[in-house]
Amino acid sequence: MSTVLVVDDTIFMRHTITAMLEEAGFEVIGEAENGKQAIEQYHRLHPDVVTMDITMPVMSGLEATKEIIKEDPNAKICIVTALGQQKVILEALKYGAKDFITKPFEREHLETTIRQMIE
Repeated sequence: MSTVLVVDDTIFMRHTITAMLEEAGFEVIGEAENGKQAIEQYHRLHPDVVTMDITMPVMSGLEATKEIIKEDPNAKICIVTALGQQKVILEALKYGAKDFITKPFEREHLETTIRQMIE
């Protein structure tokens, strides 16, 4: 079973993504509410995939993506962001994120995106 770290500053979104992923057969092994926690959790848990929100307090998802990829160039990070943030998405992909998904999204789209990243 593939493992996922869910990173989002809103508890509602973390719970929504977690429920969708678990329903799709993934194991959510951790959650973080900001980029700093995401880096700490990534090093501690070594998930197969990270879903990473961009706009968060303390440290943005963009900064966290940069740090995680610097330490582990093979990290699989999926950016989860609002519509209309193409510039930020392109920047995240440049820093090493492997894919992205825009809110709002359906469970099937999230599942397909994560499965493709793992394969």
